[in-house]
Amino acid sequence: MKTLLTLHDRKLDLYRFPKRANETLQAWDAGDEYLINHMTEASLPIGQNILILNDSFGALSCWFSEQHNVTMMSDSFISHKATLKNLQRNQCSKIQFLNCLDDIPSNINLVLMQLPKNNRLLTWQLSKLRSSIPADCRIIGVNKAKEIHTSTLDLFEKHLGITTTSLAWKKHRLVFSNANCESILPVAAECEWPVDGEEIVLSNYANVYSGENLDLGARFMLNHLPQIEDLRHIIDLGCGNGILAIKAGQLNPQARITCIDESFMAVASAKKNLERNLGAERNIQVLANNCLDGMKQNSSFLVICNPPFHQQNAITDHIAWQMFCDAKDTLNHDGKLLVVGNRHLDYHIKLERLFGDSQVSIVAENSKFMIIEAIKNNDLNKG
Repeated sequence: MKTLLTLHDRKLDLYRFPKRANETLQAWDAGDEYLINHMTEASLPIGQNILILNDSFGALSCWFSEQHNVTMMSDSFISHKATLKNLQRNQCSKIQFLNCLDDIPSNINLVLMQLPKNNRLLTWQLSKLRSSIPADCRIIGVNKAKEIHTSTLDLFEKHLGITTTSLAWKKHRLVFSNANCESILPVAAECEWPVDGEEIVLSNYANVYSGENLDLGARFMLNHLPQIEDLRHIIDLGCGNGILAIKAGQLNPQARITCIDESFMAVASAKKNLERNLGAERNIQVLANNCLDGMKQNSSFLVICNPPFHQQNAITDHIAWQMFCDAKDTLNHDGKLLVVGNRHLDYHIKLERLFGDSQVSIVAENSKFMIIEAIKNNDLNKG
């Protein structure tokens, strides 16, 4: 796996986060290289105030921090951690870190952005740019050419102004725009809807997974969450908008709840939704984190999990595996991990390797999903 980004007589040593011994995925892509090449050829004056949106692992932030004042804005806790580690690794200048719910600084001269896959987030970001930056500030986006559709350019035209594109290079294309359209079109920060068949109302910020309706895996899981009289602590790992934690909290009113996600918008949504549906007086903790990093071992009784199968734009199962390993460490003896996933992902095989064959069972399944329970047994682990 290549870790050295070498361009224009410069080298950056870049890693994804968390850093893995047998990593197969690179920490930058051709889109990052295209932006760097374009700005180098444009002879950008030194000392610009640059806003970098959605920098996956910090390649752009590290590169431009050498000669410019960089503000990196991302919804991803993982991206923030990766960027910080890569800045330190390459002894780069300090930058400002913001999440997507923060205000955009008013002194920005240039915006560089990796276009997000989520159109709701893209629309939110374009609307914020139009209301926050001057009309002469250039906005340059990049994505794979096949992902830049007419509808994508229409969003730029609608919320920013006149928009053009570059020729394709290494299957990527640049998008050029300015925040100069006549009217600012407001975009709602949140989308709100009731959950069918449940006494639950959800509010979702722009980048929350399945933010406009309940995803099918979570819907299936709702009907199979346990009600345990002496359950004292529940962790919803990869909580999204908090729907599973809310239902588990309704079934187990005596339990305290911890919700964890790597999306700052998901964490903000989950906090609001848990307080709304369970009451502000409920013992609730909501955290942006990399899985269960820093959580006390043998400290919980139930972990519920609807794992993602991608990191940024890469399809991978290593996040689910880390979630399972972290959950096992965090669970008490006889504590339970409850997982929902697509049948083809074979999570039950991974869990059997980790917890032991006899400790894993299928709670429920349908044509698309499986719900799997894994019980921690310290005696087996010692063996």
